[in-house]
Amino acid sequence: MFFTCGPNEAMVVSGFCRSPPVMVAGGRVFVLPCIQQIQRISLNTLTLNVKSEKVYTRHGVPISVTGIAQVKIQGQNKEMLAAACQMFLGKTEAEIAHIALETLEGHQRAIMAHMTVEEIYKDRQKFSEQVFKVASSDLVNMGISVVSYTLKDIHDDQDYLHSLGKARTAQVQKDARIGEAEAKRDAGIRVAKTKQQIEEQRVQVQVVERAQQVAVQEQEIARREKELEARVRKPAEAERYKLERLAEAEKSQLIMQAEAEAESVRMRGEAEAFAIGARARAEAEQMAKKAEAFQLYREAAQLDMLLEKLPQVAEEISGPLTSANKITLVSSGGGTMGAAKVTGEVLDILTRLPESVERLTGVSISQVNHKPLRTA
Repeated sequence: MFFTCGPNEAMVVSGFCRSPPVMVAGGRVFVLPCIQQIQRISLNTLTLNVKSEKVYTRHGVPISVTGIAQVKIQGQNKEMLAAACQMFLGKTEAEIAHIALETLEGHQRAIMAHMTVEEIYKDRQKFSEQVFKVASSDLVNMGISVVSYTLKDIHDDQDYLHSLGKARTAQVQKDARIGEAEAKRDAGIRVAKTKQQIEEQRVQVQVVERAQQVAVQEQEIARREKELEARVRKPAEAERYKLERLAEAEKSQLIMQAEAEAESVRMRGEAEAFAIGARARAEAEQMAKKAEAFQLYREAAQLDMLLEKLPQVAEEISGPLTSANKITLVSSGGGTMGAAKVTGEVLDILTRLPESVERLTGVSISQVNHKPLRTA
């Protein structure tokens, strides 16, 4: 006949033709009545309250620890299920739980003896992991797996944990005060850094603003220079260029005039030189002719020259008298006075002129009409 079981239990069929026994976890199996036997084993999870009372820790301080563990027979693993059937087949859940509890409590006490109170108290996670690891490696051989283990409570009868708690509390308070002071310090530093950053940013903004102002001023200067160049420099350069051109034109005109005048002067000079030369040639020719005439009519020529120059001589003699502004005459008591005296003096000088000429040249002016001229 067929037998069934739920997922929280397993069936073991043994007897005729069932060697080794057949294990079925959560399913059905055919069993021959009278010649085959069927047994069931629970696969439920068992919650164990693991207590270890007054266990001496590594430093000799007795404490009590309570842990909570969940264990179960692993039905999906055939080897573990076979080991569990060998260990617990025919036993109730309470009996299985008791065996597992005793095992866990023994491992818990062993781990407590190798740790200090401070280690267990401060690092519960580490304690729980060690108990879970050691218990799991031992219970797995029984076909039982440790699902979880958690340290529930630690207490003692010597107020050791209370004192430790006070020290911890004081340390926590101290750490809190230190943390608060550090937080305030860090906050002050952050505030100072923030102010410094704000100041740096403000300075950077000022630098940027000044740079922009400088750029604007440079643009304004460039604009004014262009405006000045357009309004003043360009017209000034144009006027200067105009004046330079006019000056060059005037200079060219003056040079041309000077060259023309120089050419005119040169031509005048050449003309004057030519005229001088012509006069010189004419005078030379005249002198030559006079010389020739003098050779032909020596005495007559000399006389003629004397007669020609005689009025000039008389003029030169009378010149001082005619140009005098004032004449003072001193009388010896006889003769004429005044202008008649001056006139007489001049006539007397002119009367003596032929005699002076004759003494100088040897030619007698008074006898000119009495001597015949010689002809060539």
